[in-house]
Amino acid sequence: MPIAYIQDIAKHEGQDVTIRGWLHNRRSSGKIHFLVVRDGTGFIQAVMSKASVGDETFQKADHLGQESAIIVRGQARADARAPGGYEIEVGDLQVVSEARDYPISPKEHGVEYLLDRRHLWIRSQRQHAILRVRHEVVNAVRDFFNREGFVLADAPIFTPSACEGTTTLFPVQYFEDDTAYLTQSGQLYNEATALALGRVYCFGPTFRAEKSKTRRHLTEFWMVEPEMAYATLDDVMRLAEKLVVSVVARVLEARQPELRALERDLSRLELVQAPFPRITYDDAIERLRAAGQPVEWGGDFGGTDETVLSGLFDRPVMVHRFPAAVKAFYMKPDPERPEVALGVDLLAPEGYGEIVGGGERLADYDLLLERVKAHDLPPSTFEWYLDLRRWGSVPHGGFGMGIERVVAWLCGLEHVRETIPFPRMLYRLAP
Repeated sequence: MPIAYIQDIAKHEGQDVTIRGWLHNRRSSGKIHFLVVRDGTGFIQAVMSKASVGDETFQKADHLGQESAIIVRGQARADARAPGGYEIEVGDLQVVSEARDYPISPKEHGVEYLLDRRHLWIRSQRQHAILRVRHEVVNAVRDFFNREGFVLADAPIFTPSACEGTTTLFPVQYFEDDTAYLTQSGQLYNEATALALGRVYCFGPTFRAEKSKTRRHLTEFWMVEPEMAYATLDDVMRLAEKLVVSVVARVLEARQPELRALERDLSRLELVQAPFPRITYDDAIERLRAAGQPVEWGGDFGGTDETVLSGLFDRPVMVHRFPAAVKAFYMKPDPERPEVALGVDLLAPEGYGEIVGGGERLADYDLLLERVKAHDLPPSTFEWYLDLRRWGSVPHGGFGMGIERVVAWLCGLEHVRETIPFPRMLYRLAP
């Protein structure tokens, strides 16, 4: 009897198959057990009748606890009433290990209770759907950049200095008396590999020691960061737009069952088509004031500002040319208006905020050195970075896209904590 995965059950209609998994839920009706079985690829109902399997096998399932490991064998059959359209008519049941008093029952539990048991919570149907969407997003990102001719050149996780500001670094003891820091971004190293390889990207975990408790922040998150030599701000915006459109289309194509399980409004995602609106920071300020937001020119946008602004559009919106004072030291000033930087934030619709941030980098050696000093950064630590401007400097740019925020948006989640298997937040380091 062939071993089948639930996600492929349609291929086995009418055949006898073996499903190896866990008991997600059970209910009984007289002489019939309805077993909801999961195997990591999906969930399926297995119908067991006493008449078909006999008393001994039937009794095995009588008192089986949630999350008992089981193997069921039987015929796969189509049934429009069953979740997913298929079910298994059980001919045999094997109990691999019996679970008792599973702590996450079908009843409602508080978020903290569930987060304390995250290692078990990820077995639930909702978390299963979210993490499969995440998997699709990651694959879609990699496929996009590989298809576009970018080279994967991952940046180090241990770094000797800050990239996004010294106040949000996690220090790490690095042999003897040296202190290293967990990376905030691979961007500075991306600039080096871009000047070697032309178009590159890195993809990995990043860390921010921000004492933030908002629904959009994690202290450890995954970010994809492309960088391009001979690129302007317009090139960066075109690439970001193309990436987001590609990822959304891929998820809509491949993960509709998961999105429907999450009760996601697919019509909102179907609107994500190019071109995206492009507005300046100045224009954004005017729109926010018109909407009643008390904003002043010169500051960065808060979460509420981003929510209000993105609510004015039915698809992602790009806001460019922020004040240079609120952007990183490496951002190139606009030659026609030096008080603003050639940077861009891409805001997701429906209040999900910034999912992409980037722009054109400062390629002038003297101005970059001046900016390093103005930000009280030690020039000696950035000597290698300044070398990139000494030898063969060209216009270049790129961006970072946070995977968790994208997944939260695509799944319609209230908080990013469900978008990663084991979230790390201000007051959560376990499990």
